[in-house]
Amino acid sequence: MTLSQGTRLGPYEVVALLGAGGMGEVYRARDSRLGREVAIKVVLPGIARVPERLRRFEQEARAAGALNHPNILAIYDFGTHEGAPYMVSELLEGQTLRARLVESRLALRKVMDYALQVAAGLAAAHQKGIVHRDLKPENIFLTTDGRAKILDFGLAKLIEPDSGGPYDVDAPTVSLMSEPGAVMGTVGYMSPEQVQGLPADHRCDVFSFGVILYEMLVGQRAFRRSTAVETMHAILKEEPQGLTELDPNCPADLDRLVRHCLEKSPEERFQSVRDLRFELERLAEDANRSRKPPLMARPASRRRAVAVLAGVTLLAAVIFFAGRRTGSSPAVSVLAFQQLTFRLGTISSARFAPDGQTIIYSAGWYGKPTELFTTRPEGPESRALGYGTSGLLAVSSSGELAITAGCELNWGSCSGTLARVPLAGGAPRQLLEDVYYADWSPDGKTLAVVRVVQGRVRLEFPIGKVLYETAGWITSPRVSPKGDLVAFLDHPTLGTNLGSVAVVDLAGNKRTITRASGGLFGLAWHPITGEIWFSASRKGATNALALYGVTLAGRERLVYAAPGELLLHDITPDGRLLLDRSSSRSRIMLRSGDSEQDRDLSWFIWSSAAGLSADAKMLLFSEWGRAVPTPAIYILKTDDSEAIRLGEGKALALSPDGKWVLAFQETPPHQLLLMPTGPGEQRQLPRGGIVEYVSGVWFPDDKRILLVAEENDRIPRSYVQDVDGADPQRVGPEGMLAVLVSPDGKRLAGYGGDQGFYLYSLDSQKAAPIPGLEKGDTLIQWSADGRSLFASPPGDLPVRIIRVELATGRRELWKQFRPPEAAGSLGVHADQKGVLLTPDGKSLVYTHWSLLNELYLVDGLR
Repeated sequence: MTLSQGTRLGPYEVVALLGAGGMGEVYRARDSRLGREVAIKVVLPGIARVPERLRRFEQEARAAGALNHPNILAIYDFGTHEGAPYMVSELLEGQTLRARLVESRLALRKVMDYALQVAAGLAAAHQKGIVHRDLKPENIFLTTDGRAKILDFGLAKLIEPDSGGPYDVDAPTVSLMSEPGAVMGTVGYMSPEQVQGLPADHRCDVFSFGVILYEMLVGQRAFRRSTAVETMHAILKEEPQGLTELDPNCPADLDRLVRHCLEKSPEERFQSVRDLRFELERLAEDANRSRKPPLMARPASRRRAVAVLAGVTLLAAVIFFAGRRTGSSPAVSVLAFQQLTFRLGTISSARFAPDGQTIIYSAGWYGKPTELFTTRPEGPESRALGYGTSGLLAVSSSGELAITAGCELNWGSCSGTLARVPLAGGAPRQLLEDVYYADWSPDGKTLAVVRVVQGRVRLEFPIGKVLYETAGWITSPRVSPKGDLVAFLDHPTLGTNLGSVAVVDLAGNKRTITRASGGLFGLAWHPITGEIWFSASRKGATNALALYGVTLAGRERLVYAAPGELLLHDITPDGRLLLDRSSSRSRIMLRSGDSEQDRDLSWFIWSSAAGLSADAKMLLFSEWGRAVPTPAIYILKTDDSEAIRLGEGKALALSPDGKWVLAFQETPPHQLLLMPTGPGEQRQLPRGGIVEYVSGVWFPDDKRILLVAEENDRIPRSYVQDVDGADPQRVGPEGMLAVLVSPDGKRLAGYGGDQGFYLYSLDSQKAAPIPGLEKGDTLIQWSADGRSLFASPPGDLPVRIIRVELATGRRELWKQFRPPEAAGSLGVHADQKGVLLTPDGKSLVYTHWSLLNELYLVDGLR
């Protein structure tokens, strides 16, 4: 149906045919109401009668119409003409990116310009919950005035928002037009998940963007092959040739950025286009200055010296413990460390008071509960503030403390009930339960908090206004000096300190500033440099934890490094720091029979027990941390023999017959492994839809395993998997995380979140609550007769193990013990593997974690 000149579609008069595509024809038309020229896309009559294609066209209109951005084609109107739907948009003058690429190679300046514009448009679409899913040079239009516009949201799909809430670009997606398994997109620019017909979220656009950027940089396609099938195979299995190999003048940082976009797994790509755009902006700035960005930001100066001890408390030196510092100001010549604390224990938090001289901190000394103290640099004494068991969160500019009353030490941080109390004294005023971190606004009137709500970790500022939410973890929130941003450490996976430094504005727009290859701890805004300073470990670095600074533009530098672990707490307006030097360790202890003397079976620094044979003669454990570059799996005969390294990964469980180890490979893609303890070959078990493993135990028959794992929707579930090579199968009700198998292999015990604890029958496929277990209990093991469960309740030392009868819910203390060293104790309850029992209950193994800190006042770092 070709429309002739003069045909009217409502208020629009057709002027000329511009072109035709697979779904319709595009016309130049005149809007008689506003006196402007527009483009009108009319669906072909045949397609209009096909419901699926018509729905796709209507979706394009709705999706694009919801957007208002200079880098996205503007949609003005939508209607029908003689039964044929049409869409009215702005009229563009210029050519597509495809046409431009056919003409000649683009200059690097132009590549960066267009890439930034497309990224800006994509970020705006994703913010509205809209994924394009068909990015390609044909769908990017370059106007005559240099503007890049994204066209054709015909394959877009909407991300389902929470009811009544804002769109979350990390939420699961809902397909509006395709059945599972359908391949949507354009061959050569599709992401691996699209090629496989898997659910595709906003990260598929990141992949397609990377393919387009690759083509703009070197003038050839990343995955082009002679047939569509070969092209799809290349997308799934092959890596494109390096950009720097094709063009030595291509900046190495751009090569790495494109490779990061083209990761096969969505989990390994940029997790948002905002992060990608942020990195592009940094590289564009470098390109404008040097035409070739450096591999990394290089410091202006570096000095080394040997630490000098002056008196008892003052370490005045150019460098501390043969450490190193770098920065942009060579004028600072003396670096002074003054030790402030001298007792043995764990410091959870420290802050300067408004006077810049008084220091308030929370610590647990010699195994006692955490409480608040104050000290000054003039002397070694600290004075307790008298608020009982409590942890410090923040100190306001007006001298008011934010504390956690009833503080429970949680691996270095102190969670509890948020309360406000004047530094000068007074009764605490309680505000909010279950708060982990908090920080004051610059005016001291409002608080940013991190807390858990319905299994999700929230960053709120002020309290009640959610700026960011994650299924992972958030630590160290700090409000910017202007009060317009909150910086924090974003840890995507529970149980690890890996992650990134991120900021979020008051509208909830979050962006990643820098990522760390190792752990992240502690963060503060620097009032002089304008940077965000943080403590991090870098993979391959000799130091455990060093101090870094990063600008909001992502320019990162090493500020200071020395042997040991340096954790940042606070910075004064004149640039003095509170740092603590910490030493962490985990020890595996074996207690046999009625003996109260524990044997230390630890191997290196961070040893973590995972399995114990029925006769207590074989121990399975993981070793990680500074001693090993990659987490490793070991077995050890408890008769004082040498440990045997089985391979890399995380140990989960030892089979009942002692012949196999269940483990998983920590590096992506996560893979479940069976490792022989004696002769034999390592095996990989199929993952099915699982993308991440949480825990795993054996059934008594050695033929099946019980797993807690996550699929792409990131919801933990329970699975049963045969070890003969079958895919894992979901088991139990949604929300039940099963972690124990009964001795007869017929029942599972697990956690049900807010629902409590569940007992699940594999025969009847029914779940029932477990009486006698209470909130905070950690499941340990089933009794040998199958009638009871062993668990450990929360609390400080001693460690208590209770026995709960399943029939009656009767709860009784079965055993209690103390680790040999209580100072700095973090507990033994990392997970249900914190304590391991033999079936007869005569022997047990536990992993005890400890952290010792010394607080320092530091001057001279810039």
